Amino acid sequence: QVQLVESGGGLVQAGGSLSLACVASASAFSIYVMGWYRQAPGKQRELVATISSSDDTYYGDAVKGRFTMSRDNAKKMVYLQMNSLRPEDTAVYFCNAHNPYFSVNYWGQGTQVTVSS
Repeated sequence: QVQLVESGGGLVQAGGSLSLACVASASAFSIYVMGWYRQAPGKQRELVATISSSDDTYYGDAVKGRFTMSRDNAKKMVYLQMNSLRPEDTAVYFCNAHNPYFSVNYWGQGTQVTVSS
């Protein structure tokens, strides 16, 4: 079982920046594909970004060029730097850990990000 705890959400004005962090309890953290997802009220959960065990990143079209995901395997943490925030970025952001060998997913409890116009 892997526990994920997100932090760093909050309220920011449009055009501002926020940084999210997620710490994992996984013993073999480096093998996990880590991801950030978000869910706005009344909408489906959507992919924000993922980072592989070899630091390859993928970004959803909505955030490409504005958000940056990174990981620190020694600290068992992933980060999401969010710049040029827009009101449509308002959502609960969830950290995800995917074990590629057993095809198992773990989720954090989420952190609220609110962008005011």
